[in-house]
Amino acid sequence: MIIIQNTVISDDVRDNFFVCNLEACKGACCVEGDLGAPLEAHELQILEQEYDKIKPFITEAGQQAIEQQGLYIKDWEGDHSTTTINDRECAYALYDERGILKCGIEQAYLAGATTFKKPISCHLYPIRITKYEDFEALNYDRWNICNTACSFGATLGVRIYQFLKEPLVRKYGEEWYEELVTEIETNSPPVNG
Repeated sequence: MIIIQNTVISDDVRDNFFVCNLEACKGACCVEGDLGAPLEAHELQILEQEYDKIKPFITEAGQQAIEQQGLYIKDWEGDHSTTTINDRECAYALYDERGILKCGIEQAYLAGATTFKKPISCHLYPIRITKYEDFEALNYDRWNICNTACSFGATLGVRIYQFLKEPLVRKYGEEWYEELVTEIETNSPPVNG
């Protein structure tokens, strides 16, 4: 395990390869599973403030699900996640012309309609964060729908922490990320690819 400031990072984040391969998986993480994307408390307010700007970028079915269930849902553990359509795909997801699921929030961001890129849990995937009283644990969430991302990452020689540089910096800051890289590249035992 790697400790940086108030975070504990699994060695898997250092050791495993990963690069999303949307051509292969078609964005399955937006539809598989039993809940939508986990949301942080401040993201609930962002969705409330930005939804009118995001709405044109999501499907009619997504808009209907949001009208019926709300901008987000609270699960049985008291955590919040994005609304889903029929307990499957994220209400904010849409298919592009090639049948690949994309994030409507991100499409709105790319079009300049909002400054909210997407939920940090989506941006950080396959890292999942567990919050404790005094620290956050960053763990690699293995999911068979991402097998092609693992093999693609191995082919390219890109490890999880490298692939996720942008969202890690977004979440924890540039200084934190540089500290992580320094720890991995100078103080960690060599890893076998």
